[in-house]
Amino acid sequence: MTTVEDPVAAAARCTPEFRRNPHPVYAHLRDEAPVCPMRPPHGVETYLITRYEDARAALSDPRLSKDMYGAMDAYRRIFGDSSVALDDNMLNSDPPKHTRLRKLVNSEFTPRRVEALRPRIQDVVETLLDQCPTREPVDLLPAFAFPLPITVICELLGVPPDERSQVQGWSTTVANTGFGEESKKAQQKAEESLHTYFADLLARKRSSPGEDLLSALTVARDNDGGLTESELISTAFLLMFAGHKTTALLIGNAVYHFLANPAQLRAVQENPELVGPAVEELVRYDGSVETATFRYATEDVEIAGTRIPKGALVQIALTSANRDPLKFDSPDQFDVTRPENAQSAHLGFGQGSHYCLGAPLARLEMQLALTGLFSRFPRLALADPASEARWMEVPFPAFRGLAELPVVLDPAVP
Repeated sequence: MTTVEDPVAAAARCTPEFRRNPHPVYAHLRDEAPVCPMRPPHGVETYLITRYEDARAALSDPRLSKDMYGAMDAYRRIFGDSSVALDDNMLNSDPPKHTRLRKLVNSEFTPRRVEALRPRIQDVVETLLDQCPTREPVDLLPAFAFPLPITVICELLGVPPDERSQVQGWSTTVANTGFGEESKKAQQKAEESLHTYFADLLARKRSSPGEDLLSALTVARDNDGGLTESELISTAFLLMFAGHKTTALLIGNAVYHFLANPAQLRAVQENPELVGPAVEELVRYDGSVETATFRYATEDVEIAGTRIPKGALVQIALTSANRDPLKFDSPDQFDVTRPENAQSAHLGFGQGSHYCLGAPLARLEMQLALTGLFSRFPRLALADPASEARWMEVPFPAFRGLAELPVVLDPAVP
């Protein structure tokens, strides 16, 4: 067992040490407190689930609700009133509402629509790499990892090019919200701006529809009708927010771990067919979604011998579950040749009815980004291999990603 000083407090406070390397903490919790009561900075009673089998079951447990309106007091304490208007979507709902919303969005966000983006994603990859300096250090996050998915999701949704940077800025503010007064004010302003923006954009789509996803969603119908105005605005925000940040951070994590494990990079370079399995292994090994979005107990629930009382919040540590040695052999090893059944077992995209809708798009972007980057710059290297990686500091462990990724794309040959 790994010895960790005060692991519960480290995880709850998201200390800098925990952000740099949360895995020893999670290993300790899996052994000693797999369903761990915590008191995070938001002050709401929360239980953290860390083992694979418990996490997999909890992700599909109907007693653990995603309808944060049902836990309104806790919801408002954590996120404030301004979030309510943007959260009327399938991520924050239970059946039958979730079933209806997911069906409507699925009817338009099809594998065919995603696959049709392949040539455009390849073009964006090449264009971004064209703009990067090759012989001097460049931070690959703002130069490549973030612009790629934001460009793709904006084109998918139909956000005009000259409006994208503003939308990304508001989304970033929402994602980086802390618990201080100034941070909450910035969050509220950004959320109000996003709500106003998407309401206006959807109005433009109705009057002048295009071939984009938002235009299609404005007319999508099923036996129960279509999306309401509130649901349309919230869905637009969800697709924008979820469609770029998680993929951008995952690209950064992937590049870093490949450069830190050159044998794994060589394996993919020598056998390009491994890029698909490599993406799955990267999601398992160090995915960008550290914990699933909040759930709350609609009744007393017992998991792994621990009683979670009605009304408590539940966080499911995907990062921990994906390194559970009871499920994966040598889980702390990055191995792109890991057996297929083990790779496909990861929980990085969730499980059950809330499985990530955008997983096919994320996989496609990741495969094209990594293939394009490493085939064009096979000698890509960290700018300072001796320096320790700097990871994002977040108010609670929702996302896992680097704060920066300085690299040299084409180092001079000595």
